[in-house]
Amino acid sequence: MKIEVWSDYVCPFCYIGKRKLESALNKFEHKDQVEVVYRSFQLDPDAPKNASEDTISALAKKYGMSYDQAVEMTSNVVAQAKEVGLDYDFSKMKRTNTQDAHRLTHYAAEHGKDQQMTEKLLSAYFLESKHIGDHDQLVAIAEEAGLDGEKAREVLTSDQYTEEMTADIQKAAQIGVSGVPFFVLDNKYAISGAQPDEVFTQALEKVWEETNQSPLVNVGGQGNACTDDSCDI
Repeated sequence: MKIEVWSDYVCPFCYIGKRKLESALNKFEHKDQVEVVYRSFQLDPDAPKNASEDTISALAKKYGMSYDQAVEMTSNVVAQAKEVGLDYDFSKMKRTNTQDAHRLTHYAAEHGKDQQMTEKLLSAYFLESKHIGDHDQLVAIAEEAGLDGEKAREVLTSDQYTEEMTADIQKAAQIGVSGVPFFVLDNKYAISGAQPDEVFTQALEKVWEETNQSPLVNVGGQGNACTDDSCDI
């Protein structure tokens, strides 16, 4: 089974959704036969690399609310994050553009380290308050994920993997993804948002059953029958 996950590294529900999917997979009997692939998505492709405005102020402006209302809104997300073992502090998060982080993850995928890179980037942004648009920080994160730092820097100082990132975003548009996280299981079923564990569990079981239905067993041998060419008369 293949699960494609469209997400962005500054999306709080993407990290929560990742944890919920992992929780469901840990209880899934066929976990070792499931491939999870993370796809690029940018919530704000025009975001500056070095934002002067803090995250809560930016949210207040975006949704037309007061600073206190934005704090209240984020407190609800903080509570949801805690339910899956994540400790968010929006006041410390460093807003940035995620293009370079996505490109670096595509580089990591070529070396079998995309899972590690995805987790490291989400943790860096939401739990460690790191600047994941800064090249030095990204190189350090790449090294933590087991990648070569010098080669990671070469990727960041070029336009490598931009096409791969863009292809993911274009595919998302083609299949109607308007928000993340967005999960697609075997190109059959979609789960939008950080749904409860049981939603993922039910989807995993349903897709597995449909994909791996037992073949028909002929219990009576070969009796008289007709084909396009002849009949057993």
